Amino acid sequence: MNSSKKDLKDWRRFVKTIESAKEELNIAIVGKYFGSGDYQLEDVYVSVIEAIKHGAWKNNAKVKLFWVDSEDFEKGKSVESVLGKMDGVVVPGGFGHRGIEGVIKAIKYARESKKPFLGLCYGLQLATVEFARNVAGIKDAHTMEIDSTTKNPVIHIMPEQDKLLVGKEYGGTMRLGTFPCKIKIGTVARASFGKEIVHERHRHRYEFNNYYRDRLQDHGLVISGTSINGKLVEMIELPNHPFFVGTQFHPEFKSRPLKPHPLYSSFIKAAKKN
Repeated sequence: MNSSKKDLKDWRRFVKTIESAKEELNIAIVGKYFGSGDYQLEDVYVSVIEAIKHGAWKNNAKVKLFWVDSEDFEKGKSVESVLGKMDGVVVPGGFGHRGIEGVIKAIKYARESKKPFLGLCYGLQLATVEFARNVAGIKDAHTMEIDSTTKNPVIHIMPEQDKLLVGKEYGGTMRLGTFPCKIKIGTVARASFGKEIVHERHRHRYEFNNYYRDRLQDHGLVISGTSINGKLVEMIELPNHPFFVGTQFHPEFKSRPLKPHPLYSSFIKAAKKN
């Protein structure tokens, strides 16, 4: 069989998998860039949408996506009334202060209610803030992106990172591009990837503040992925939870229909089981 026919065979099998998927999962995407007048801006997160679908098809399921505006939670809307109906919660990347406290409320609910959660880039950073405030007891913990004067910047720009950013070694003003990540054995991340070293794509400025690393780990936060030298936190997760994982990188950038990203597959598997 030549390669072109083999490729078509794989795609035909893929299409049959989609068509045969019967179980539908309700997945909430909690963010702040959804609306503009009467329009819903789904294209802002198109790579996340497709990666979720890839993971669902891998698990013989399909998904119904719910766009949850985090600002609604800041205005008093019950988090449970919205997320209680969901099988999983995704907090995608983003920038800026708008809707942040609403996102943190959503993350708190996912953590406490054992709702499968996947935090991407800003999602990891805000999950760290939520954990620091509500589990580690650092009530005024914050990210310097939102509050540059915070006394407890659990997310910041590391001094050595700042030099690289200014010197343009990363590209523009961000840590931008593909970087290796070392995954800790015995973690959900390691079980998902099935190997110790992976290479993932980044697009962000701020980092986990290592000054708080021991304190947060002492309260149960698991640092499941780091840079090769161990200095940069790339993944976090929680034990005794069906699936609570945050990534500093963007796994959706490497997800493909015939090769779903392992983290999205694991997230959907947990949502399906949940």
